[in-house]
Amino acid sequence: MSSHQTAQTMKPATAAKKLGVYLEATPAEFQEGVVSRAELNALQTDPPAWLQELRRTGPHPRPVVAAKLGVSIAGLARGGVSEALTTEQIEALKTEDPEWLRRERATQADVRKETVRIKEKNAERDDKRS
Repeated sequence: MSSHQTAQTMKPATAAKKLGVYLEATPAEFQEGVVSRAELNALQTDPPAWLQELRRTGPHPRPVVAAKLGVSIAGLARGGVSEALTTEQIEALKTEDPEWLRRERATQADVRKETVRIKEKNAERDDKRS
């Protein structure tokens, strides 16, 4: 029995998700191939020019757009944002500050407060047990 292992690979969509980039905006050779764990690590530690530019200007996938706007992905959907946005478009939305964005940011702030409250309550309960 041989002891050599095959390289672990992933689909381009998985690699794009791990890199935080929008797959459709990546180069064709990235979209059409498979990405090994070593290649992914190399892209993360020493990103090529196309990856740096994509991270800087977009278009960005919804999780990145939501984070940059300070809302949830569901909040984006409720606000009618379903496509990838560029950094410029995100900045324009921040400047416009539409009602849905203000509402979703407030909701997100409430969620964070509630998460902290629950965490503190659980910590307090755990302290009483010890």
